[in-house]
Amino acid sequence: MRVIGLMSGTSYDAIEVAAADLALDGDTLLLRPLGHLSLPYPDDLRDLIGATLPPAATTTQAVCALDTGVGQAFADAAGRALRELCGGTADLVVSHGQTVHHWVENGAVRGTLQLGQPAWIAEATGLPVVSDLRSRDVAAGGQGAPLVGMTDTLLLRALPGTPAALNLGGIANVTVLAPGAEPLAFDTGPANALLDAAVRHFTGGAATYDEDGRRAAAGRTSPELLRALLEDPYYRRPAPKSTGKEHFHLPYLQRALEKVPTPDPDDVVATLTRLTAVTVADACRAHGVTELVVSGGGTRNPVLMRLIAEELPGVRLRPSDDLGLPSDAKEALAFAVLGFLTVHGLPGALPSGTGARRATLLGSITPGSVPLRLPEPAARPPRLLRIDRPAR
Repeated sequence: MRVIGLMSGTSYDAIEVAAADLALDGDTLLLRPLGHLSLPYPDDLRDLIGATLPPAATTTQAVCALDTGVGQAFADAAGRALRELCGGTADLVVSHGQTVHHWVENGAVRGTLQLGQPAWIAEATGLPVVSDLRSRDVAAGGQGAPLVGMTDTLLLRALPGTPAALNLGGIANVTVLAPGAEPLAFDTGPANALLDAAVRHFTGGAATYDEDGRRAAAGRTSPELLRALLEDPYYRRPAPKSTGKEHFHLPYLQRALEKVPTPDPDDVVATLTRLTAVTVADACRAHGVTELVVSGGGTRNPVLMRLIAEELPGVRLRPSDDLGLPSDAKEALAFAVLGFLTVHGLPGALPSGTGARRATLLGSITPGSVPLRLPEPAARPPRLLRIDRPAR
């Protein structure tokens, strides 16, 4: 089955698109990547997303406009993938949409909202679309995040020791696979969320992120500010747990700076970079991680990667590319996997990773231009992921 995966994370800088051929062979899921694209949001749509995200107030009109705008942008992205990556032929599109709210109260997720009306994608491509993949897990008592835990687990099972997968997006999440234990997946805290907010604030919007970690490299960590940030109760909550920009946003940072004034903007950025490294490392140490497979936009920040390595001496760090999963496309491919599982009647979330009462089928299906015909349900879920790497 040829599947297109669409993803936009909490940084909302671009739509990540990946395509793959997927097949089940006994207890192994075979994945052959076909390529990936990164397509920036139009400026006006990106601005509307930023103006709508918490803690900003919004209106139902703005939410409706976003649902349509994101849906149309995802439809354009799927069309490009169909033409440029799939040779005009595919079987399924899987759309994560754009998260605009992840409703957490006292550690429990009450709801989650991803916008991007899938009807636009189905209409533009003629293909069936699996979307809204988080809500069913939430309804079953889970966190609805991080959903990359399934793909991570299938990938990590081939590695020795206690391997973990780390994704550095707006929020950092890890999946840990310890011998003899159920997989564990959770958000460790902010990765780029506070960093990007700080850079936008200090530059008046002239820059949107710390390119190549230059600001962090120019600054010094403030021990006082770091201690204040680490007092957040989120870090002490047990897994499974999830968070988002509803919690880690610019006003959150500004409140911390009121308590611990830090005049030099580069020192603030350096401290936030260290915060991500410390919270990731604390999570890994707590679960005895021996190897860390890293992906996401944060891998392009050499200062952040160096600090994580410093905080985890003796733990091998390597990009997911080493295992055949392109770092920039990993989440889009992970959602392609989830949609593939859904249409084959297989659950896509791990209860040990999300805290759900049971494993559930994920998502809703929007038919394409022809009557919907799903594959025969699979006899059993896969245990391993094997990646057919393209020839060089």
